[in-house]
Amino acid sequence: QVLDTKDVQVFKVTVNGQNAKYGFGEKHSFKGTPLEITLPFELRRGQEAIVEISFESSPKSSALQWFTPQQTSGKKHPFLFSQCQVEWI
Repeated sequence: QVLDTKDVQVFKVTVNGQNAKYGFGEKHSFKGTPLEITLPFELRRGQEAIVEISFESSPKSSALQWFTPQQTSGKKHPFLFSQCQVEWI
C-alpha cells in the first residue's frame, strides 16, 4: 500500500491495531515521497482495514493543511486535511 507524503516524519503505523512495517520510497522533487506500508496480515475481499499513522508535519508539508478551531463548524477543535491521494496497489 502506498500513500503520498511530503515533508512529514512518521513514527508508527498500525493496521487494525497491529504494528505495520513501513518505509519511504524515492523522493520526487514536486510529487513528494511515497510512504510504503506492508500490512501485518493478508487482507481478504470485503475486509475492513483501519490504518493509523502517527506522524509530525512541518511547515514545508504543503499537501497538509490545518483549520484552526475558529475555522471549523464546532469551533472547538483544529482540523487537518490532506490533498494527497491514496494509491492502493
